[in-house]
Amino acid sequence: MTRAAVLGAGSWGTAFAQVLADAGTDTIVWARREEMATSINEVHENPDYLPRITLPVSLEATHDIEKALAGADLVVLAVPSQTLRANLEPVVDLLPRDSVLISLMKGVELGTDKRMTEVIREVADVPESRVVAVSGPNLAREIALREPAAAVVGCTDMDVARRVQVACNAGYFRPYRNHDVIGVEFGGAVKNVIALAVGMAAGLGFGDNARASMITRGLAETSRIGTALGAEPLTFSGLAGLGDLVATCSSPLSRNRTFGEDLGRGLTVEQVVAKTRQTAEGVKSCRSILDLAVKNNVAAPITEHVVKVVDDGWTVPDMMASLLASDPKHELDADV
Repeated sequence: MTRAAVLGAGSWGTAFAQVLADAGTDTIVWARREEMATSINEVHENPDYLPRITLPVSLEATHDIEKALAGADLVVLAVPSQTLRANLEPVVDLLPRDSVLISLMKGVELGTDKRMTEVIREVADVPESRVVAVSGPNLAREIALREPAAAVVGCTDMDVARRVQVACNAGYFRPYRNHDVIGVEFGGAVKNVIALAVGMAAGLGFGDNARASMITRGLAETSRIGTALGAEPLTFSGLAGLGDLVATCSSPLSRNRTFGEDLGRGLTVEQVVAKTRQTAEGVKSCRSILDLAVKNNVAAPITEHVVKVVDDGWTVPDMMASLLASDPKHELDADV
């Protein structure tokens, strides 16, 4: 039987661990806090991140990282993107030989502008064929409730992708595979930034027209930057692109959309951070994504304006006014 270790007991890490367990994979979750591991083992619940949802009895948890990694065929990394390097470096020597490393994170590292699989490959010193990115319209609570969802397993090695597909094919969770790792990852990272902008518009009281317009132009922006980095354009029409973008921009379960709504209602970034218990990845990654766009001479107006609010202190009304005041262009122009 395949054995999986999930490092990170947040909402998505726990939900994906449930998926693995439901698919028949022997799964253990590493929790940073011992009381969290105890709750999962004894009460079968993650009260902090997935309250009132019963987890599989077969799902094991531990506070001991060595125990979690021992004999793991699959090592799933489910920590905040900006802490990946710090979390992975101390345990590199504990990673089982030939284990497949799976990223659930959707972000771009500050300072290096690296995607999460690039950070994993660099820190663990492993070939790209051993690193997988899982992405898609995957709101953790809905998946934990076993509502139907689909995702993309991105890997340059299709045999490895198939192994991961089998390990997480839980019936209600349908995994597809794709060799375009850049596209799979970048779609997941940029959609968080677009969701912040959509949330800001909602916080200002704007309706469905504004949301649909922002989603559509956000998809164009994602595709422009992603293809400049080497992604395949068609990937952004799939689950890891359009699918994830629609879910994240539309659902009240989305941390990034909710964060943006609070900003639109007049709260400062610091005030929203203080009231939010979970990570809104777009807040941390927007600057790195803009850096990538600038380096590749790609226009990214939505990302640029989100950065103005998050990092530069602009108000949301001023940001929206500036975004709408840009010169109108042909819809299909590559630089709009």
